[in-house]
Amino acid sequence: MNFPVSRQAAAVSLALAIISSTAIAQVADTVVVTATRTPQRAADVIADTTVINAEEIARSGAGSVADILQRQRGIEIARNGPAGTATSVFVRGANANQVVVLLDGVRVGSATTGTASWNAVPLGAIDRIEIVYGPLSTLYGADAIGGVIQIFTRKGEGAPVVTGSVGAGSNATLQGDAGIFGSSGGPNAISYAFGAGYEESDGFSSTRPGASGYNADEDGYRRRNANGRVAMAIAPGHEIGAQFLASRTYSQYDASNSGSYDVHTDSDLNTAAVFMTNQILPNWRSTVQYARSEDKSGSFSNATPSGASQIDTEQNEFSWQNNVAIGQDTLQLLFNHRKEEVSSMRQTRITNSYAAAYSAKRGAHLVDVSARQDRSVYGSQNTGAAGYGYDFGNGLRATASIGSSFRAPTFNELYFPGYGLPTNKPEKGRNREVGLRYDGNGYNLDATYFNNRLTDMIVSSTPCPNGTRSCAYNVNEATLEGFSLAGSTRVMDVNLRASLDWQDPRDDTTGRQLARRAKQHANFAADYTLGQFKSGAELTVSGDRFDNATNTTRLAGYGLLNLYTTYQFTPDWSLLLRLNNVADKNYEVARNYGTSGRTWFASLRYGIR
Repeated sequence: MNFPVSRQAAAVSLALAIISSTAIAQVADTVVVTATRTPQRAADVIADTTVINAEEIARSGAGSVADILQRQRGIEIARNGPAGTATSVFVRGANANQVVVLLDGVRVGSATTGTASWNAVPLGAIDRIEIVYGPLSTLYGADAIGGVIQIFTRKGEGAPVVTGSVGAGSNATLQGDAGIFGSSGGPNAISYAFGAGYEESDGFSSTRPGASGYNADEDGYRRRNANGRVAMAIAPGHEIGAQFLASRTYSQYDASNSGSYDVHTDSDLNTAAVFMTNQILPNWRSTVQYARSEDKSGSFSNATPSGASQIDTEQNEFSWQNNVAIGQDTLQLLFNHRKEEVSSMRQTRITNSYAAAYSAKRGAHLVDVSARQDRSVYGSQNTGAAGYGYDFGNGLRATASIGSSFRAPTFNELYFPGYGLPTNKPEKGRNREVGLRYDGNGYNLDATYFNNRLTDMIVSSTPCPNGTRSCAYNVNEATLEGFSLAGSTRVMDVNLRASLDWQDPRDDTTGRQLARRAKQHANFAADYTLGQFKSGAELTVSGDRFDNATNTTRLAGYGLLNLYTTYQFTPDWSLLLRLNNVADKNYEVARNYGTSGRTWFASLRYGIR
């Protein structure tokens, strides 16, 4: 492992962090769903997890989900311009297509690229985000190599609550959203949550001088969305419901030979699900869900017929999850049927999965074991995982886990004419990690070392070994290795948080660093409350990276400072003022693609805290 600091220095940092911890860590009372597919106290979760709460999302201002994720430990992003353009999210150094993304339990993403359309995810619809680091293929199947990111929208409970916000900022940015949430009483209680939002911005040039198709004009975007959820208790312990989210994004970009043509993409992200939960026996809870997600992307680069392209992918998924309590332990049995379709390729892929997980708690000991088999056109893939945690008392806990994972070849890698090979096999991963967590005496700490070895990595080659011009094929091996430190504390009236990541995401076949991933990145934050005012600062720091796999194009490191303040002038009404990239830093996350300079945003909010 070729870290800029030695193993001994990292170990010393780990020990010192217990005494002087500073950074984002889990609060013991936080409930986490994604790590085990069932609600569980964060203190009882073995997996490395981060939760982004509603307050942090609300004060993030206009922008995108990727902007929030960029401020979290273990996460880096690359984007081809403003918030509406194509975005990649890397977790623990894993490729963007090695991360599973869920919206309220519904899997989203393109079957052609294997990545989620982050530019189409509406920020105003989100209530909280859970990030689980490391392999979770035993729970979620293909692609969960680097981790799982689950986005939750608001759910209704209690008396009706109305929320809303309007905002404006730099680059002619406008934003507005509204929602209503609540539930009725009685034996057949109905809970409901509905929301809608709109945002637009003139943006900035998506490309810089030197880029192919560079145009100095502004490239803006518009996004509108609606979401809803209704559930009804049909009997004690029995509930049925439905949910949906629809988001449409129009985003401009630069392209060669476009003239005065409005070069843009139209992206649609739609999800819908119906579900039923039944308490069949006092110790047996069953959940059945049928879900559908659509990822539609149209690209229009010039006025000729060849300048228009449309790629639509669909996923239909049926899952049946059973949680059986055996004393203090829990046995989980899962069946999952998933059908992926790409209309332009006239290709379909069906995957049937069977999984079992067992969790136990005995005094100071925590144990999780799980196994899964996925059967599809790429054959049967068997994955397994085991985790152990020990509570030393006084808030100190140690964890250790191992797990295997895989990524299924995308439809492009299998079927795209002149590029895909139907013989491509899944990529495979094998992860080991240990962690130390401390929560007490006003300090929180989360420290993790991980080592994830990947084989059969799919790469693009020109020319292809089979004689064609180019192709994707299995050839590479890679290692994702690193230390992650995170914690938080309070000094007088100031809340302090920070995270530090040292990692070595490398291609073992070539010995080079994986593209667009730094070896060091960090986040720092502080906030202070004085009466009705709450003010804070956020600093994101990243080391240098390479823009290409050959490591010939270097992207310089950068640091971004953001400031914000909120004024709660009544219990329901508040004003947010935010200044991003205060130093007007000129930086890149992808070569010759633009990033935002100094911007401001202000919003008036009702019912949002």
